[in-house]
Amino acid sequence: MIRLYLKTAILAMAIITVSFSVQAQKAGGTLVYLVQPEPPTLASYVSTSGPIGLVAPKIYEGLFDYDNDLNIIPVLAETYTVSKDGKTVTFNLRKGVTWHDGKPFTSADVKFTVLQVLKKVHPRGPNSFREVYRIDTPDAHTAVFKLNNPAPYMLRSFAAYESPIVPKHLLEGKDIKSAALGNNPVGTGPFKFVEWKKGQYIRLDKNENYWRKGLPYLDRIVGRFIPDASTRTAAMENGEVLYGAYGAIPNIDAVRLKKRDDISVTTDGYSMINPMALIEFNTKEGPFVNPAVRKAISLAIDRQFMIKNIWFGYGKPATSALSSNFAPTGLYASMPNYPAGGDVKAAIAVLDAAGIKADASGVRLKGVLDLIPYGEDWRRAGEYLKQVMGDIGIKLELRYEDVPTWLKRIYHKYDFVMNINYFYQLPDPVLGVHRHYGTDQIRKGTHFVNSSRYSNPELDKLLAAGSVEADATKRNAIYKKVQIILAEDMPVVNLFELQFLTVYNAKLKGATNSAMGAYGSFSEAWLDQ
Repeated sequence: MIRLYLKTAILAMAIITVSFSVQAQKAGGTLVYLVQPEPPTLASYVSTSGPIGLVAPKIYEGLFDYDNDLNIIPVLAETYTVSKDGKTVTFNLRKGVTWHDGKPFTSADVKFTVLQVLKKVHPRGPNSFREVYRIDTPDAHTAVFKLNNPAPYMLRSFAAYESPIVPKHLLEGKDIKSAALGNNPVGTGPFKFVEWKKGQYIRLDKNENYWRKGLPYLDRIVGRFIPDASTRTAAMENGEVLYGAYGAIPNIDAVRLKKRDDISVTTDGYSMINPMALIEFNTKEGPFVNPAVRKAISLAIDRQFMIKNIWFGYGKPATSALSSNFAPTGLYASMPNYPAGGDVKAAIAVLDAAGIKADASGVRLKGVLDLIPYGEDWRRAGEYLKQVMGDIGIKLELRYEDVPTWLKRIYHKYDFVMNINYFYQLPDPVLGVHRHYGTDQIRKGTHFVNSSRYSNPELDKLLAAGSVEADATKRNAIYKKVQIILAEDMPVVNLFELQFLTVYNAKLKGATNSAMGAYGSFSEAWLDQ
């Protein structure tokens, strides 16, 4: 592992030698793009809610960015080195960078961000930086991370969306979760926050003092909120908006729009996030506490139908708690209880064997399915699930709420029994998978962590071992055991590996250069007008 770690460091050093200069492009203009739904806050250091990621990484930056092959691109860190034992990572920070309020960016900001913000209140930070016990700052432009164990996965967690570096001078001594910075962000990125008109738009203007000289090309970006799906599609068709990602344009419309000469559709820009659609269950109370019920539900679902008829072919049936994208690493293992085509008879047999009988009306259980409020595709998915659950005697009601209400219900109150959602598995299980199942990830009030409140001491031990195991063969064996346990307990039913689409006007260029796609900075985006 150390060799791989050092190889990554060498690769990054090579990349760093490449100049940021790019061919001269057309400067100026305003990019109007879709932000759907309206974000609850712009505090990306507290919440990883999808719509926040469509805005905040234009304002904040991370130490690194990543290209579509997941190679490291230096941002606030110019270079880094890793000690032979993998336990010390030294970042040489970029000089001459200022916050949007004019204050200098320094190593103190990095130390404060990682230790006081990301490790404490960020959904993924506690796992991403779990091995970091100290950060030394010998000078204003050097940050030395001290680790308990080698953590090569950490180097894949420094994008602005994942780990935004925040200004110490504006957050220190404040309640980080409720600080004013959440709605009035100040970053180092290519665009500065100007205005948030609730229910209408967020406006960001060009940072004239951006450290990448000549960038950004655009004078302004405006994120528009358009609740109605058909209106969003119409706005894309008539050129009123130029960019929509993460289901802002429903797949059914995207398939039609891609036939036009003036509109393009791409799946680029999502390689970092590795998304998985799933159903979460309340494992502590309600009708789905019995694992047999959850396994029956998994058996009944026709994943291929959902992909073909709701997502129009953009996806792949889930076959385990881990994405098959981990197969090249040896970490992935296909598990039972995940039939691609669904098996209603087998599901009924499981319920019968568990003693869960139907009443005179054919109903075995009743519950409410909460739908992630991110667009019409999820509503349609809910309608399908309601139908197929009815086929096995589970009567569902559907509930669709706005983003703040949904987040509060699922992650603050745990007031749900069944929730359709999606999670980012990211480039390593430690970064994405662990936070969904670890007992230490039952963090009330923190978004997109273990809302099922699932807890298994044996699994916790395996997750801890997997995070520090250096031998690839041994690590693969650990995660196979993880997948076996999760297939048996099934606190979450994975549905399918999502393939997101970005729909954009052909005159918009350079918007998908990063592996973060719509969660990137738009610093190199330009308009060919």
